[in-house]
Amino acid sequence: MAERTQYEELMRQFSAFGAVRRELGRIMPSDCPGGSAAVLTLLDRYGDMRMSRLAELLSVDMSVTSRHVAHVVDRGWIERSPDPADKRSRILRLTPGGRAQVAELSRRTAQLLADRLSDWSDEEVGQLIRLMARLRADFGDCRTAAPRHAETPHTSHSPHHELEHTTRTPA
Repeated sequence: MAERTQYEELMRQFSAFGAVRRELGRIMPSDCPGGSAAVLTLLDRYGDMRMSRLAELLSVDMSVTSRHVAHVVDRGWIERSPDPADKRSRILRLTPGGRAQVAELSRRTAQLLADRLSDWSDEEVGQLIRLMARLRADFGDCRTAAPRHAETPHTSHSPHHELEHTTRTPA
């Protein structure tokens, strides 16, 4: 197990990571703030869904989700249609314009990462991806997961760990 000083340094690095997130946010189109980008990214990743599921995935209150959805609907990036199973609910789905916006967000993000990590080897980038995926998996769903205690045995992680879930939001 790592020493306390290593965990303290890790905390400092997490705090400093805010600068990376801010730079990723600065490259986004002005009409697509972070919340809107998150809505588009989640709909692209998980497909059509109800507003309640989107709020769950965003880990925010339904009122915040509604504001984000209204913003992207106003721009024509998603549409709301009646849920055939429950006419009171709406299903959210990406429009072709929304898919184009997701592609642009992805292009910009990938380009910035390629620029900033240009002196990293493929192995180093792969290692970062694996370690970040492992960190997220160990934290699980922070909204519902019980905290892990020191006496809880740590399960072994394969270096070929499934990377299906990477990030909830692009920025």
